[in-house]
Amino acid sequence: MDNQQPSSAASVQPLSIDPVDRVIAYHIRTKHHFNRYAKSLGFLDWANQPDPFRRFEGTPLIRLPLLSPKDDPQSPSYDAIYQPGAVASQPLTIRTISRFFELSLGLSAWKKAGESEWALRNNPSSGNLHPTEGYVMLPPSDGLALAPGLYHYAPKEHGLELRIEYPPEQVTRLLAEFPSGAFLFGLTSVHWREAWKYGERAFRYCNHDVGHALGSARIAAATLGWKMTLLDGADQNQVARVLGTHRTEDFGEAEPEHPDCLTVIWPAESEVREAAIMRRTEPPAIPLSLDPELVKELAAGPWQGKANRLSREHGVHWDAIDEVAEASWKTSWEQRTVRLAVPPIARSEPLHASRTTSDAGQIIRQRRSAVAFDARTAISAAILFRMLQRLMPQAGTPQLNRPMPWDLLPWEPAIHLMLFLHRVEGLAPGLYLLARDAEQLPLLKRSMNPDLEWTPTPGCPNDLPLYWLLQGDAQRLAAQVSCHQGIAGDSAFSLGMLADFEGRLRQGGAWWYPRLFWEAGLVGQVLYLEAEAAGVRGTGIGCFFDDPVHEIVGIKDLALQSLYHFTIGGPVDDGRLLTLPPYYHLQGE
Repeated sequence: MDNQQPSSAASVQPLSIDPVDRVIAYHIRTKHHFNRYAKSLGFLDWANQPDPFRRFEGTPLIRLPLLSPKDDPQSPSYDAIYQPGAVASQPLTIRTISRFFELSLGLSAWKKAGESEWALRNNPSSGNLHPTEGYVMLPPSDGLALAPGLYHYAPKEHGLELRIEYPPEQVTRLLAEFPSGAFLFGLTSVHWREAWKYGERAFRYCNHDVGHALGSARIAAATLGWKMTLLDGADQNQVARVLGTHRTEDFGEAEPEHPDCLTVIWPAESEVREAAIMRRTEPPAIPLSLDPELVKELAAGPWQGKANRLSREHGVHWDAIDEVAEASWKTSWEQRTVRLAVPPIARSEPLHASRTTSDAGQIIRQRRSAVAFDARTAISAAILFRMLQRLMPQAGTPQLNRPMPWDLLPWEPAIHLMLFLHRVEGLAPGLYLLARDAEQLPLLKRSMNPDLEWTPTPGCPNDLPLYWLLQGDAQRLAAQVSCHQGIAGDSAFSLGMLADFEGRLRQGGAWWYPRLFWEAGLVGQVLYLEAEAAGVRGTGIGCFFDDPVHEIVGIKDLALQSLYHFTIGGPVDDGRLLTLPPYYHLQGE
């Protein structure tokens, strides 16, 4: 996802007591410029390359059943997972939790070149370094044959490691306010895995990856007819207690994990059933946080396992990452709720879009990050419109009535797209902008060059706020601002994700900083799968020259900031690499 170049020293920004000032200082400090890159080691210390697989020694590993695609006789189509009510809810069983983890955080293939071999996963990662770890809190369930407790997912073994077993009545009480069949899913980050290669900018990339992992989990849940929302009312200390990252004794000299987020997942049919039983005039509400006292009770029990050390030595310690992690730590607990979406709202198919008959699991498993494009392949305007419509969260509607996966995020969209169209049949090459929330058009216009055209795109669906800004060949410009990477210009189109930045931070708090990257990563995850469904391929670009990107449209302050780039086109595969099945190494065990 990122081919970052070596860097020279970056200037140190003065620190402030205000957490928002501190995260902004980090953001400015870690910008890439034409004359220098954000601070990193400048070379790859291969002797200390981090192990991409975390394990907890001294605790049981429960292998999940390896299910082939043939084990899904009723696997939904890719289009069906976006249609409310189109996928029947599956019960929580050992087989469905296995499928959920396989499609969200599991392996998709192994690549081999000579004596070197490395794994690819269904959730993409910057540099394929995979700082993100996944956890699940499971309730008592006859179909699981697992003790209620917190488990760490081990993707290489496709198994669950028991970290703590809960008394059944305690975990039942904790989950009582959620729909029946609900369980918790959480993510953490090992910052060192990214810092080993990318230095101070690694905190950005870790949070991109959290967004991708949230997206892959939400989409995996949709294939099973499950709903999912971010428990964004929980403070980070609560997240740490649930996921066990507060237990320094369990990590010792091993690299710590940063507690990122918790989500709740439940069968969609259970909310419909419970609403009918309660006969309410409006859908029931569920909390976006957990009871703090119950969390403390659960965390007090006996924990199992010690984290493995991922690198022999760590060399440089990047204090800037610790500083921004501390400044963006969410300390406020919010007792917010969200209304269940009952009944599902039917939506029409996207305009100008031909439906794909591809199986959702097939699209998820075949996703790859392109390493090069052929500079020839074009896509139609209809395909572009379809992709962009998948990114529209229907701002202003109740959260759980929004289209999947945007029902995951309990906030109004903060990310908009600045598109470089190179090879889109029916549209002139040039610079375009997609406002993912039309209410933010005034902010976008006053933050950019007043001479931009803002012309509605010809042939564009009426509900898609896509505007033409500048006409002309932008291939060279797109590659130049993307750290001189040809993939940004050799594609059908590329884009930069512009965030509602300083205003969102000042109004909401410094803890919004990671969430902006989560939303950007979720946008990227949808684009990855949309590219595969369209017969092309995508790749994320974390390396770009921040302020030169802003100068293209005249952004002069921090109202908008580009957080992530992406590009889609016809891939050029490396024929020297051998591809092996994802779990071939477990065959015969």
